[in-house]
Amino acid sequence: MRVVYALWLRQIKRYTRARSRIIGAIGQPLLFLLAMGYGLGSVFKKAGGGNYMHFLVPGIMAQTVLFSAMFFGINIIFDRQFGFLKETLVTPVSRLKIMLGSALGGATTSLLQGLLVFVISLGIGFRPYNWAMLAVVILILGLLATALTSFSSGVGAFVNDFQGFQAINQFLILPLYFLSGALYPLNNVPTVLRIIADINPISYVVDALRAALINQSHYGYTKDFLVLGITVVIMVLFGVYRFRRIEA
Repeated sequence: MRVVYALWLRQIKRYTRARSRIIGAIGQPLLFLLAMGYGLGSVFKKAGGGNYMHFLVPGIMAQTVLFSAMFFGINIIFDRQFGFLKETLVTPVSRLKIMLGSALGGATTSLLQGLLVFVISLGIGFRPYNWAMLAVVILILGLLATALTSFSSGVGAFVNDFQGFQAINQFLILPLYFLSGALYPLNNVPTVLRIIADINPISYVVDALRAALINQSHYGYTKDFLVLGITVVIMVLFGVYRFRRIEA
């Protein structure tokens, strides 16, 4: 466990020492909250949807974790190019521990960024309907971050250049987010969008966050956590499988 902890701590230190990452984690979500929350709030309210800012916050929290965790795998490419990965792989430590330690560190930083968005949202007027549900929110974001950093580690294990990694991520991130219902309710969307949202695991994460934060759910807690749990298992297994086959 000391190996896992050491690699986890390395990711935490890298995050806390890079102030630009922290500032960037604040800037984009804040822009979404202000531009969309206030810009479309009146339209959403007239349509009978209630407070759009409250509706939007869970989706922006999921977006922050999604974007951060999906780009975690780029650290593996960095480590490979600068020789750190090779030095790690030749040690008498299982690749499973190496992958889990790094991925959990990336998941922790992604979780912190998601919670930072929550703190920012409090400053612009958002309030959860029940503060006791904050523990559930942390659990949801933690599971999402673990799944995505594991998947991203798997992608980083077989992609050798930054451009290829970014291309794969952009191809996945934008559809996952914009077709998840994070920015709009799924009640009256066209059939095609509804079907896509139903097979998109991010939809269930956003729905679970809305249930915990504003007591509003489309799928229900049971289905949300079932899909999230299956997603975590599949993504972790994928990451472990690909990382065991990595060549430094």
